[in-house]
Amino acid sequence: MSTDNNNAAAANGAAPAGPRIQLQKVYLKDASVEVPSAPQIFTKAFQPKIDVNLNTEVSPLGKDTHQVLLAVTVTAKHEDEVAYLVELQMAGILAVQDVRSDVERQAILGAWAPNNIFPFLREAVNDLVQKAGFPPFLLQPVNFDAALREHLQKNQVAAQPGADTPAQPH
Repeated sequence: MSTDNNNAAAANGAAPAGPRIQLQKVYLKDASVEVPSAPQIFTKAFQPKIDVNLNTEVSPLGKDTHQVLLAVTVTAKHEDEVAYLVELQMAGILAVQDVRSDVERQAILGAWAPNNIFPFLREAVNDLVQKAGFPPFLLQPVNFDAALREHLQKNQVAAQPGADTPAQPH
């Protein structure tokens, strides 16, 4: 997945060795912070229970161009009240060429791109949490390769005949 080797191969008239990927832009698409219990929440010992929901979405923009969107919702609760709620969408625009198969395209858009966009998302979430007046919060690393494999396996199982019937114990 190199761009330099592929350009050299193309200049020599040889076929590219693999896909060419260019992350053209990473941008903050949407962000929101809510602190519904302020200012009272700041007068309490802060022992939050934090829930993180992370999703990815791929949208074609053209023949070889795609938007990959990471959306995260971070909810911190202290006892039964919401201390803060951060919703953030970070997106990247990718140019992907010379892809040999759908499996390779899925790996690029479903794992490679999210892995490269995630650090920007992580930094933005941490900044918003701190600007809301709370201690730093770092999203834990995500294995997008494993998440993609799991997603593809679930889709494969769901596509099999009889997938709606529960498995019988042996």
